[in-house]
Amino acid sequence: MVAPLSAWPWENLGCFKYLLYGPFLAKVLYSRFHDQEASEYGWCLHILVICALRGLIHQLWSSYSNMLFLKRNSRILEDGVDFKQIDKEWDWDNFIILQALIASMAFYMFPFPANLPLWNTKGFIALLTLHMAVSEPLYYWMHRYVLHGNSIFTHYHSLHHSSPVPQPFTAGHATFLEHLMLAVIIGIPILGASLMGYGSMITIYSYVLIFDFLRCLGHCNIEVVPYQIFKTIPFLRYLLYTPTYHSLHHTEMGTNFCLFMPLFDAIWKTLNGKSWELHKKISSNLGKSRRVPDFVFLAHVVDVSAALHSPFVFRSVATFPFSTRVFMIPLWPLALLALLMMWAWSKTFVYSFYKLRGRLHQTWAVPRFGFQYFLPFARDGINKHIEQAILRADKLGIKVISLAALNKNEALNGGGTLFVNKHPNLNVRVVHGNTLTAAVILNDLPKNVEEVYLTGATSKLGRAIALYLCRKRVRVLMLTLSAERFQKIQKEAPVDCQSYLVQVTKYQAARNCKTWIVGKWITPREQNWAPPGTHFHQFVVPPIFSFRRDCTYGDLAAMRLPDDVQGLGCCEYTMARGVVHACHAGGVVHLLEGWTHNEVGAIDVDRIDIVWNAALKHGLRPVSSSN
Repeated sequence: MVAPLSAWPWENLGCFKYLLYGPFLAKVLYSRFHDQEASEYGWCLHILVICALRGLIHQLWSSYSNMLFLKRNSRILEDGVDFKQIDKEWDWDNFIILQALIASMAFYMFPFPANLPLWNTKGFIALLTLHMAVSEPLYYWMHRYVLHGNSIFTHYHSLHHSSPVPQPFTAGHATFLEHLMLAVIIGIPILGASLMGYGSMITIYSYVLIFDFLRCLGHCNIEVVPYQIFKTIPFLRYLLYTPTYHSLHHTEMGTNFCLFMPLFDAIWKTLNGKSWELHKKISSNLGKSRRVPDFVFLAHVVDVSAALHSPFVFRSVATFPFSTRVFMIPLWPLALLALLMMWAWSKTFVYSFYKLRGRLHQTWAVPRFGFQYFLPFARDGINKHIEQAILRADKLGIKVISLAALNKNEALNGGGTLFVNKHPNLNVRVVHGNTLTAAVILNDLPKNVEEVYLTGATSKLGRAIALYLCRKRVRVLMLTLSAERFQKIQKEAPVDCQSYLVQVTKYQAARNCKTWIVGKWITPREQNWAPPGTHFHQFVVPPIFSFRRDCTYGDLAAMRLPDDVQGLGCCEYTMARGVVHACHAGGVVHLLEGWTHNEVGAIDVDRIDIVWNAALKHGLRPVSSSN
């Protein structure tokens, strides 16, 4: 049975819970349109504004704490936040709705002045006194003896502690009962100062927002409070906690119970003895050895819309495959501004990370958008960024760096060959991952396939697929190759297999072939030549339009990471949760196998089956592309 007051009354409403703000908004609009006095609706407007600002504070803290390129060396717990924790904390903002409803009831129950002054010095002193003398010790005793009591902890407070890595949204992740108690804690100073006749708008706004700010501070998992402050003013450490201080409460639950002031832990002897030393160590990076990743996936920004699909923009949005969302369109100007800033000043930065079998895997991003790769004057700059990333990885001792998407473009750098030839003594292994991409596409074909239609046969992937299939005695129809290019591919095939490579000049030649492999973009008109029931396998970027309702379309080649992956909490572009592009998976396999060769340039057809079997051996699973 669910414990009383542990569930939220509106937990089954989903996003419709925000309709609970409706009466406040309706009151404001009705009063404005009927020319009522501001005192009639002002409190509703203030409640709505405060709620919006509280949500904004939590969101800004979440964005800041997920900016690995700024604060990864100041992280307290180095584990990543996985999908399970993010899903648990999805309704973190329930407490804002609850406290809005409580505030409205308090307005009707208590004799608040019709118009509070903007500022009242006595009110500020009264509020601060009530917080320090009542709210802080009351929270301490409730937290220590009620919430951490065996039965109450099991049924209530354990939910808050179930998040393994504290995050700003973890501050709001708790049961209904806990937030009722917290509403009392935050309400005592506000209500007390107001009933004394000393209430003011600034003190109410500032207290509520600072309260949330400090709660987010304690749960942000990055140390932002400089140790030098406490060294200069030693007693200040007892008046303000730090992220390190509160993180110790989450890892060693018998200590550090205070709300914001460690003074009360010191008075009642529950102050963790490691608090100050650990804060000093993390704040100053003394003795902290930064974990060097074993594997790096070097990606780039796709476009303006995709730039907003990042954990440090909206964590919740990044947990789903990318799609253009209407509510994010107003943020596009900010993304455009970021594009210009990155073009001018930015360097390759850390985007995300996860762990797999004790190895740290990171995704780095080249600060360039997809369209910039097709600008002739931008190519040298892009290659410089990629080269610097490879050299940095080599210097750090990273074992494998895998090039994503356009970073391994043949026309740009020969699929990575440029860098390996320029720096022949690299210890880091440079991998384009296309061998596994080819393997995924080939193993997605029907087992009894006898004929395929291939576009883009002269590309790196197209060539490898054509040569592999002809060796398997599969007839490959290749569109519009020059005689010279066709003969070059044909000569690479075994003599007894060359007849299986067939050059065609028109799409009509494939009107009876139901297996199309698309490596060059085709229009809806060209798709019409395919017979009903055709499946379009593809490795073209961007993917072709799903135009034919009587056909099926494959997604880009991808594989699901092994089940023991840890700390993975964002989707890779359009991939589902836990799924990565095949070239990413190819780099992972290269690392797990301990291969010492570079995988650059043309695909070695003889290694396609080797790489595929190695991927399956390590628990990576193919993702069915049919839809």
